[in-house]
Amino acid sequence: MSESFTSVSLGTVELACLTSSSIDDHTRPLVVCAHGFPDSANSWRHLMPVLDDAGFRVVAPFLRGYAPSGLATNGAYQTGASSADMNALHEHFGGDGRAVIVGHDWGAPIAYGAASSAPERWSRVVAMAVPPGGSMGLAFVTNTEQLKKSWYMFFFQHGLADMVVPADDFAFIDMIWRDWSPGYDATADLPAIKDAMREPEHLAAALGYYRAALGDGYRDPALDDMQAATQAVPTQPTLYLHGANDGCIGQEVAESARLMVDDHVKIEIIPDVGHFLHLETPDAINQRILEFLS
Repeated sequence: MSESFTSVSLGTVELACLTSSSIDDHTRPLVVCAHGFPDSANSWRHLMPVLDDAGFRVVAPFLRGYAPSGLATNGAYQTGASSADMNALHEHFGGDGRAVIVGHDWGAPIAYGAASSAPERWSRVVAMAVPPGGSMGLAFVTNTEQLKKSWYMFFFQHGLADMVVPADDFAFIDMIWRDWSPGYDATADLPAIKDAMREPEHLAAALGYYRAALGDGYRDPALDDMQAATQAVPTQPTLYLHGANDGCIGQEVAESARLMVDDHVKIEIIPDVGHFLHLETPDAINQRILEFLS
């Protein structure tokens, strides 16, 4: 599969998207892949050709605010705004009820929000690294080890982060990847990630997701229902994958989510991988996704 690049105007933002060569073949089900932080659409470079070969057509956007996508004209970088973007991409690319949404890290709650708010659009949900339901919020008040792992979320609320994160060619981002996926060589990933945040306004947008979630970052009141949907458990069949060695969100948080979902949600802990599991062991993750979608 040869990936192509397209730009899609969604009203409040213009999204740069990687698309599979079959994106205009509407006989194929659409798959939309949402990345997280600190990441880019290139995160899906292993999954996209596999899905294309399996008969899907795929679009992977750079989330709003992540270059080369544009900045949000309404200043909204809450996850609910990106959920609305995913539904708008479904509309733009002529998706139907067979469509699938895939999300990693921030992309996971973004996927939950899109699927829960527009269940007629999405037949299945695949998520990684942020569990469905309220397990993450519960961990903040009951799990001091997870609170320690999540220190960066609180650091991002301070303006100091705008100076610290980009210093020394984003050494902070190098550290995050080392801590979250121990032993993984991210050499092929980091250049595109840093480029997506290199300009100060794009870095502010990427940090804006955290400031909207936990601080005083702007939240569009028109998106209140969509924002609430990001915390919902989708009603569609859902596959959730979590790395056993995830240095960002502990395995116990994913395990606790089992008590918050019904049987239509399959939760699987993948051994010997960390937060960026779909990059650390792409063959194994891709196979699990294909089996779920088939």
